[in-house]
Amino acid sequence: MATELEFSFAALTGPARRHIRVFQIHQFLDRFAMGLTVAVVALALTDRGIDLFQISLLFGIYSLTTMALELPFGGLADAIGRKPVFLAAVVASLISLALFLSTSDFYVLALSFAFIGFGRALRSGTLDAWFVETFKAAAPNVDVQPALAKAQWANAIGLAVGAVFGGLLPDLFGASAEGLGVSVYDVSYAASLAVMLGVFLYTVFFIVEKPRPLNPQALKQGFATVPLVVKEASLLALRHPALSLLLAALAFFLMATNPVEVLWPTHAKPMLEEGYANTIIGVLTATYFFSIAFGAWLSPHINRLFRRRHAMTLAVAFACMAGVQIALALQSNIVGFLPVFVLYSIALGISETPASTILHRCVEDRQRSTMLSLRSLIQQLGAALGLILAGAIAEVYSTPTAWTIGAAFLVIAVILIGILAKRLTAETG
Repeated sequence: MATELEFSFAALTGPARRHIRVFQIHQFLDRFAMGLTVAVVALALTDRGIDLFQISLLFGIYSLTTMALELPFGGLADAIGRKPVFLAAVVASLISLALFLSTSDFYVLALSFAFIGFGRALRSGTLDAWFVETFKAAAPNVDVQPALAKAQWANAIGLAVGAVFGGLLPDLFGASAEGLGVSVYDVSYAASLAVMLGVFLYTVFFIVEKPRPLNPQALKQGFATVPLVVKEASLLALRHPALSLLLAALAFFLMATNPVEVLWPTHAKPMLEEGYANTIIGVLTATYFFSIAFGAWLSPHINRLFRRRHAMTLAVAFACMAGVQIALALQSNIVGFLPVFVLYSIALGISETPASTILHRCVEDRQRSTMLSLRSLIQQLGAALGLILAGAIAEVYSTPTAWTIGAAFLVIAVILIGILAKRLTAETG
């Protein structure tokens, strides 16, 4: 393995710097559109008369759809190109938003959530792989982790800004929406639909990828090669102990953290004054994403403290999160909840790019999209199992009890990453 040069944005070539900026803007817009709805989705469903059990089922439909389609579409991106597959993902998102705005019927909403999963499966392993491959071509042998951190920062900022507006818009224009006979939260969903259209146009004009054949025969061949590509990626993960350890640790990581991400608004809202709850939930959601963005910015600096040993950085981040998750579960008022929640979110941001960097170092370009999809599939499986378990525990006992028990999965993830760190040190030593 060639020795990597330390990242310096100022020292990069013009095309490499432009590549990072183009992708940062893209990630901001795409996540801004998502952020507009993420702060209010549970509230919007409740406003439509959907109960908590049905809400869990809807998220389950989303996860199952994503898991079922994740790997095939990752292979498709490798076969026919990242850009066209991502554009199809945006179309799926637009259909999902249109369905959500059109109904209060549970079964139509289930179809909407299925399209969210469909779009998520299409997105996975597409432009992330394009970004890494193009960056490596423009800046050979330069450490990609700081570049990934810059993209992750823009990603989180987009979600944060979107969340602020997603919580604010119903309070500003909710009365007008009700006057038109629709939910106050439909304002946020309509705004998301408009921004998503902008994402489609930005991708068409600013994301440049060498064209690949897109005729019907090429599409047929792309689907036909998916099983082989999937088999190769799965065998690669099984043969490569580092990849196997990383993917297992990420599954346990999501089992612990996804219930916090999904359930925290229901836990925090009773701590707030009812008249301002929507806006404050939006601000808290934004704080969550801003904190993740700060963690992403902080990640390369912390990584240097561990001499750019990414697995060590990841193990420390997971260990900190286990303790902070327990502390978060113990908070019963907003004054105590907010600072612990911010610390938890920062640790989430720190953990993202070391994990991605380890994965990218272990795979070749031709399998990169599929391996990213395999990672996403395993994470979705962990997230779904964690949420089901946490939901059952929260129903019988309480949400804090579910979070406390979930911290044990983070401890397992720390142990696995510790083993991974030793193995990577032995390989490079």
